Amino acid sequence: MIVLLASPIASPFAIEFLQRAFLGGAFVSVLCAVVGTWVVIRGMAFLGEALAHGMLPGVALATVLGLPVLAGGALSAVAMSIGIGFLQRRARLSYDTSIGLLFVSMLALGVIIISHSGSFATDTTAILFGDILAISESDLLLLGIAAAVAVIVAAVLHRAFVALSLDVRIASVLGLRPRFAQSALVGLVTLAIVASYQAVGSMLVVGLLLAPAVAASNWTDRIPSRVVIACVFGVASVALGLLASWYAATAAGASVAAAAILLAGLSWIVRVAIDRRRSAIRAV
Repeated sequence: MIVLLASPIASPFAIEFLQRAFLGGAFVSVLCAVVGTWVVIRGMAFLGEALAHGMLPGVALATVLGLPVLAGGALSAVAMSIGIGFLQRRARLSYDTSIGLLFVSMLALGVIIISHSGSFATDTTAILFGDILAISESDLLLLGIAAAVAVIVAAVLHRAFVALSLDVRIASVLGLRPRFAQSALVGLVTLAIVASYQAVGSMLVVGLLLAPAVAASNWTDRIPSRVVIACVFGVASVALGLLASWYAATAAGASVAAAAILLAGLSWIVRVAIDRRRSAIRAV
């Protein structure tokens, strides 16, 4: 990674807006690595996908009314998180059924709002795929704070998250408040989705949330190590994606997400090759 940034091919990073894009992407990578590790462990990928699409009506409505789109998206995602919990408790629906119902409802509402506006086409691309090249200094501050909050919360609630992942009853016996831990984890997923919206948009944020965490899971079972390795994969994805976007004239957010998926695939291939090599050596 350091060699890549020091090579002539990385010369575009001398440009100021690309520096901001890379730094913002690095903050997003840390945020998504911390949250994404637990998303993969807990099998909450569907929730991440649903929340990403659940932002759509809030973002669309804020755009139509001329309000801050990030605030609209945040309110929409929070409303969906609360709605999932309400349906579980009151309607006695399963977790995935609650998510599925709200996922479709929020996506449909967002499309209705977009279709009702006659001049929304240019904004739709930014909503779905983000605009990492337009990250400002205020965005960097927001992303830095979001990443710091995620790290602190994950560190404080580490034991509770581990117990929750093993068995809810164990968490209850240990007094670790599994319901609170689950709510905190959903809150972290919401934070990651909303904060990452500017960089990669609602459609691609799930790729950056999952791919680095999946790539890291091939190399260690220890959660802290997985988070660190996922950060490395995430930052590498941002660097490679931005360079690919610069030289190939492709969409920056989509290129970053594609790079993350590619690195996850390469990580699995290398891990399988190493395991087969070791098995062959032992057989001899």
